[in-house]
Amino acid sequence: MEQTRLKTGQIAETVITGYSAEGMGVCRIDGWAVFVPNAIRGERCRVQVTHVSANSAHGKIEEILERSPHRIPRGCPVAKLCGGCQYHHMDYAEECNAKAQKVTDALNRLGGQDLPLVPITGGDGITAYRNKAQYPVAIKNEKPVAGFYKNRTHEVIQVQRCAILPEVFDRVRDVVIRWAEEDRISVYDEHTGKGLLRHIYVRRGAVSGQVMVCIVANGRELPRENRLIHALQREILGLASVILSVNTKNTNVVLGSEFRTLWGRDYIEDQLCGFTFRLSPRSFYQVNHDQAQRLYETAVALADLHGTETVLDLYCGTGTITLALSRKAGKAVGVEVIPEAVEDAKQNAARNEVENVEFFCADAGEAAKRFADAGTAPDVILVDPPRKGLAPEVIEAMAQMAPQRIVYVSCDPATLGRDVKRLSDRGYTLTHAEAFDLFPRTCHVETVCLLSKLRTEQKVEIDLDLSELDLTSAESAATYQEIKDYVQEKFGFQVTSLQIAQTKRSLGLPVGVNYNPSKKEAHHIPQCPPEKTAAIREALEHFQML
Repeated sequence: MEQTRLKTGQIAETVITGYSAEGMGVCRIDGWAVFVPNAIRGERCRVQVTHVSANSAHGKIEEILERSPHRIPRGCPVAKLCGGCQYHHMDYAEECNAKAQKVTDALNRLGGQDLPLVPITGGDGITAYRNKAQYPVAIKNEKPVAGFYKNRTHEVIQVQRCAILPEVFDRVRDVVIRWAEEDRISVYDEHTGKGLLRHIYVRRGAVSGQVMVCIVANGRELPRENRLIHALQREILGLASVILSVNTKNTNVVLGSEFRTLWGRDYIEDQLCGFTFRLSPRSFYQVNHDQAQRLYETAVALADLHGTETVLDLYCGTGTITLALSRKAGKAVGVEVIPEAVEDAKQNAARNEVENVEFFCADAGEAAKRFADAGTAPDVILVDPPRKGLAPEVIEAMAQMAPQRIVYVSCDPATLGRDVKRLSDRGYTLTHAEAFDLFPRTCHVETVCLLSKLRTEQKVEIDLDLSELDLTSAESAATYQEIKDYVQEKFGFQVTSLQIAQTKRSLGLPVGVNYNPSKKEAHHIPQCPPEKTAAIREALEHFQML
């Protein structure tokens, strides 16, 4: 049967059934998946279709007919315009649930797994948690302004107070903009390539309280820079560093490659996992200090070190995880492509009197291949790659080194799922997955996974009495994926492994044990909706499992 073509402007009554990877609600209209911003799972809404492409559609809420108990008053007046925070309209419990489902779906759909809902560790606070901000600067009404880019555009939206940033960041922004206006500092225009002031970049040590202000400019000099420095000294508590980043290229990359210290030091310091770290402008450092510490502690625990092992930490940044691993390892080796970060990592090791570490400046793929070709055989490899995940050559080199354990820290569930599948094809089994919310109010989420190598030399001999096996039952038992496919084809909606397990359990059918339960006593597990329970039951009857 040919699918009905959606039309822009049409309105339909529908139910929000889940969330997209970008945090939008998902519903179905005439068989089409429609993505709806500011929607919450379970809400019945009148939705207007706003855009239709070849295989997807977008809409907006015209009216909420049945409101979710998780809907709350929006905490930010410009959240819809800014687009930086996708979850201001729901409570934090539902946000965490959506993120846990996002990770679970990626690991199951892309990673070839069959996991129940993974546990998620939420943050203690959802405001003022970021230790870094980048404000683009623009001209509006003939005056300089700084804020954040509107979603999918380079239009700067002014934000008087951003709730996820420390208040001192907005004060820094205001001081710089006032200086730019009073001293008539030109503002960069990306269309013409002219103008000086591009971005205001701010870092703050969550423990140390030290503040770094980095002015990104289309030039090597700032007019009347002493006036700016004096204003920052007067108004910014904890100011430790004022730096100029020279970026004269026509690029979307914020920081340039040349830096000049205008006042103070060329770094700030902070403490994490019991170590003191030195941070330069380009140093990678997780933006949520408290959650990063929980994430790293879990990663070290999963590495299962006993004081003799060699650990290879790819994408090591300033050496945060490398140093944490060194406490339990015989030797820890960190690899990072940014020279300044490697230098910071070496100094961090020396400052913390850690001697069983080495750091190398190299591309992760090249370094991994070099180690593999040299016959280096680390017991554990830890990877914390950028959003694009692991390149194929990195995975091949890791497989060649054949560590017993791979600890994968990920900021993108989709590329994590892809890489888990690739590593599974090379003899590794996913044995633990856990999400960490380092970015409350946004759609981003971190995950830490443990992949263990199968030991093919180990054999288990089992004597079976075939007369005791119910072969008819075994032949008729469908997999979870077959049940999902049946429900999708017959009823037009998706069900999860968790929902199938809940339904089977309610019917007295055997269900596998969740090997990865939540560590939180109050972990909320959503129950399967009645319409999905009925659909799953019909699938079980179809496969003669009832």
